[in-house]
Amino acid sequence: MVLERDILPYLQWLLGSDSSVGALRQFLLVMLGVGLLALLGGYLIAAARHGLLRGGDVVFHTVTSAFRDLFQISPRRVWALSVLAVKEAWRRRVIVVLGVFFIILLFASWFLKTDSQNPGRLYISFVLTATTYLVLGIALLLSAFSLPNDFKAKTIYTVVTKPVRAGEIILGRIIGFTIIGTGMLIVMAVSSYIFVDRSLDHTHRVEESSLKRPAAGTDQQGYLGRTSLDAFHRHDVDLSTERDGIALSNHSHTHSIEAVGNSQRVLGAEGVMQARVPHWGKLRFLDRQGVEQARGINVGSEWSYRGYIAGNTQSSAIWTFDRVNEVISPESEGLPIGLTVRVFRTHKGTIGKNIQSGIQIRNPETGVQSQLDFFEALDGKVFNYDVPRKLISTGDAEIDLFEDLISSSGQVEISVHCLERGQYLGFAQADCFLRLPDASPVTNFFKVYASIWVQMVIVTSIGVAISALVSGPVSMLFTVSFILLGFFKETFVEIAQGPEYGGGPVESLYRLITQMNMTVELDPSVGASAMQGIDRVLQTFMWSIAQVLPDFAAFSTVVFAASGFDVPTDKVLQDLTVCMAYVVGLAVIGYFMLRTREVAR
Repeated sequence: MVLERDILPYLQWLLGSDSSVGALRQFLLVMLGVGLLALLGGYLIAAARHGLLRGGDVVFHTVTSAFRDLFQISPRRVWALSVLAVKEAWRRRVIVVLGVFFIILLFASWFLKTDSQNPGRLYISFVLTATTYLVLGIALLLSAFSLPNDFKAKTIYTVVTKPVRAGEIILGRIIGFTIIGTGMLIVMAVSSYIFVDRSLDHTHRVEESSLKRPAAGTDQQGYLGRTSLDAFHRHDVDLSTERDGIALSNHSHTHSIEAVGNSQRVLGAEGVMQARVPHWGKLRFLDRQGVEQARGINVGSEWSYRGYIAGNTQSSAIWTFDRVNEVISPESEGLPIGLTVRVFRTHKGTIGKNIQSGIQIRNPETGVQSQLDFFEALDGKVFNYDVPRKLISTGDAEIDLFEDLISSSGQVEISVHCLERGQYLGFAQADCFLRLPDASPVTNFFKVYASIWVQMVIVTSIGVAISALVSGPVSMLFTVSFILLGFFKETFVEIAQGPEYGGGPVESLYRLITQMNMTVELDPSVGASAMQGIDRVLQTFMWSIAQVLPDFAAFSTVVFAASGFDVPTDKVLQDLTVCMAYVVGLAVIGYFMLRTREVAR
């Protein structure tokens, strides 16, 4: 699973630490900056219309009346307006979206390949992504056209003639459309889970003719064989002498096998939907000469998420895990490790053979380490490795995992080596983790829907706030722009901060038109100075916009469920907090925008 940003504990994320600014402080700073800019802009407009002194008086009375309205907001009136928004959405046939969703599920199995090596990932990604796009689309249409349609039909007068305030109208619309969206999400979530569960549920039968006794001289007892070919795959089976056992992992799942008389019954698929709970460590690398590096070897990939280690050298990837004694009981039989490996080959090697690799456990305080244990690296697969309680050290002495390899402060190091010359293994920090007891896949599935709910509420708030001032089509275009920029926020920020070469927007456009190489410096001239000056202004403006953009790509937790990992509770709490912050900020903006309309005065 790709995890480019660490998920901090909730309180540390909210309040910050010595090395980072907390989200609460950042929110307050952004609100202060937006508020000051709004006051300045409002005063300039009022001064142009009424004069300098009269303009200041207008701004003062507007702000003071806003504070009075804030303390006089009635939850009863807000709820009544929310019910009105729900009825309006129902009249606009939002139920059609559920019909479209059911049609998609009905025909989805025609196009989704069940012969995929990881069908669970395919199906889960599909239903969650389809739900996200549909819900964001309906939230956009409802919120962007609601108030403008009321203004156009003049039905808004039946509301504002009552003792209601502009803030109550904005909050009522946001809450009402959120209720409609939440109801649809609940139906979609239940339907999606049933669809995934029923689509991937299957069984096999054990082929009696394939059952053989293990070769003589081995310690294994019972029978080895295989299952029938069903759902585009079959499993190797390992049975006990009583003829019960397991169908070994294939297509990312297993089956339990029960003995029924002289035959066997293969139970349903296990592990198709997982919710692994990882305990992550900190990653560092050793280069070919064994010198410590913060980054691994660059094999030429433009995406620098993973660093690589070279085969048959001193190069290795080393993870340091803290608080091991707190998360893994010292009374346990071993240390469960999960490892995801990406393989980069400089030559094919032996066809059909995986890359020979090794793993070691080391005490960072005493330097005691276990002998290298060998495994075969398979590209892109999660490799489960259980470190036994009793091991042999590099000095051929018997050692205990918890007593000798885990330090007194609860730290342990896990290093991975590539053993084949000319081959490379790639790792990121999240690729190695200690496996804690799995969470519930059902609960994890609905956690992802909570992240979709967060995105829906933010889109609804943006649409309602902007539609208080402009027409429906303009409001929709503005909201769509926010959504698109939000999905590509990191790229937007990089452009705003200035690339290493190529210049800002105006300079880049000039280079594009003139087909000038990005690495060539512009000749000193008045035109070049003017372009760079304009770029600095534009980049400052873009950076300011980026501070208020919702990061929709970061909100999405689809990759967690699709990759079989539990969505951290800290992540869910962070997203809900950010969502509430956007609702508060956009409700305030919507209030002032609606106040500028003649009908709301």
